Amino acid sequence: MALPGGLDDFEGRWRIQRRIEDRLGPDARFEGVGIFTRDAEGLRYNETGQLHAAGQSFSATRRYSWRMEDTQIAVYFDDGRLFHSFELTGASRAGHDCAPDRYDVTYAFENWPAWRSVWEVRGPRKDYRMVSAFARE
Repeated sequence: MALPGGLDDFEGRWRIQRRIEDRLGPDARFEGVGIFTRDAEGLRYNETGQLHAAGQSFSATRRYSWRMEDTQIAVYFDDGRLFHSFELTGASRAGHDCAPDRYDVTYAFENWPAWRSVWEVRGPRKDYRMVSAFARE
């Protein structure tokens, strides 16, 4: 099984297909592109695309910074706060508390260079599963 060896393996453009299974509301899907570009500390991640939900379509973006810290990749919000860290293994788990909500993710790299993230999000007003599939463009 080939696995990514580090940040350099993510650099470039990725096609994203995402489905959001919302247990409290309508399901949604996202189609877009994620681009990892090198910066002085690691990689900047910029995602753009279209979110489709309840018969409507919206432009959607998100930005993160990915940094190699020891043997883990640390993912930071755009404002510099730590989001979570994970190992580059076949399947790696991480979590983030954002009171009153909890975000848990599994990264799956066993089909590298295709990979996916699966988020389980729970809170007083949130209950969804978000599956994102990434493939090189």
